[in-house]
Amino acid sequence: MRKLVSLLLFCFVSAAQAQLTIEITQGVDNPTRIAVVPMGWSGSQPLPEDVSRIISSNLERSGQFDPVPRTSMLSFPSSEADVFYRDWRVMGTEFLLIGDIKEEAGRYYVTYHLYDILAQRKVVSAGKVDGGAAQLRDIAHHISDKVYEKITGIRGAFATQVLYVEAFQNTGSEDKFRLMLADADGARPRQLLESDQPLLSPTWSPDGRKVAYVSFETTRPAIFMQDLATGQREQLTNFTGLNGAPSFSPDGTKMAMVLSKDGNPEVYTLDLNSRRFTRITNHYAIDTEPSWTSDGKGVVFTSNRGGKPQIYKVTLASGRVERLTFDGEYNARGRVSRDGKTLVMVHQRGGVFHIAAQDLTTGTLRILTETNLDESPTIAPNGAMLLYATRFGGKGILAAVSLDAGTKYRLPSKQGDVREPAWSPFF
Repeated sequence: MRKLVSLLLFCFVSAAQAQLTIEITQGVDNPTRIAVVPMGWSGSQPLPEDVSRIISSNLERSGQFDPVPRTSMLSFPSSEADVFYRDWRVMGTEFLLIGDIKEEAGRYYVTYHLYDILAQRKVVSAGKVDGGAAQLRDIAHHISDKVYEKITGIRGAFATQVLYVEAFQNTGSEDKFRLMLADADGARPRQLLESDQPLLSPTWSPDGRKVAYVSFETTRPAIFMQDLATGQREQLTNFTGLNGAPSFSPDGTKMAMVLSKDGNPEVYTLDLNSRRFTRITNHYAIDTEPSWTSDGKGVVFTSNRGGKPQIYKVTLASGRVERLTFDGEYNARGRVSRDGKTLVMVHQRGGVFHIAAQDLTTGTLRILTETNLDESPTIAPNGAMLLYATRFGGKGILAAVSLDAGTKYRLPSKQGDVREPAWSPFF
């Protein structure tokens, strides 16, 4: 019997095979000018990673910063004694990040300082972090988060990760589907699972230790949960019909999903401790695509009970259902931001599918994307950006947009179609 699925946990694949690349297409009108100076390094061999360049790229990708090119820098200070505010002020620099890297017994120790050029003062003094060679990218993401938060007041999400599905249509052979895990900037892609059957709807547990997804490896859709540290997989559903759209509750104790085991697609919750299923919708229409409200007291879902797909919310304690969306011909795949203030969705208007955001207090809806066939929005844990799947150049790619629509970038893959993104929680 042909083997359908092979598990390759945390196995690095080549950049040409799976790495996502960053293509920034739009930033805010007045980004903060920052100089990220190459960090001091006195080692006999080049650093395994250019920490400063990773930091600069992270900040630029946020759309909030305009890094000074290295070729335009008048000096490369690595200590406070070498910082001359006037030189950086002449260049229009608002903030300056410098640092120094030392290596002892295979471990790298990074010290960094952030300066406010206009105020002529140090705003981060002697931030320190260390790790092995393989953790230099993690160090760069950590420093990026600290700088971003210090300047913007918003927690950075550069040290997070994304799940996504790659689909390959090989000439003369069967299709392949891969569940991938990568840094938020698309670097260090790792293959979690490969199958010749479709993989759908990956999602994270709130502690970032487990993922769930839909696999057709049993010849029909089934929901699996996988431990990222051990690679252990567990099949959670095996019902006849539809088993789909898993979503962990904010406290990680339950999972919402769609099942048609009773004849009609309905939203259920599964208690992950007792393994008890509870049906939470009961309607002759199709109820699907559940996700949790930020307080865990309700579930939003897509339903055509009003004639066309719109987004509804069910309050778990009372069973009360209310409609959330009214604007547009079609609204689906709703996701609530972690602060509970915003609902993002796939929104159809004039026959075109965009990503939109709705203020849950005022009801105001803003269309965030200008592309077509946009789907699968997922919000960064800091609420500043969201990822979604779209098409560009005839291929499925991932793209990102800020919730104010001011920043946009693409993450195309060099091989295969990319779809179904899921942004991790904070680790």
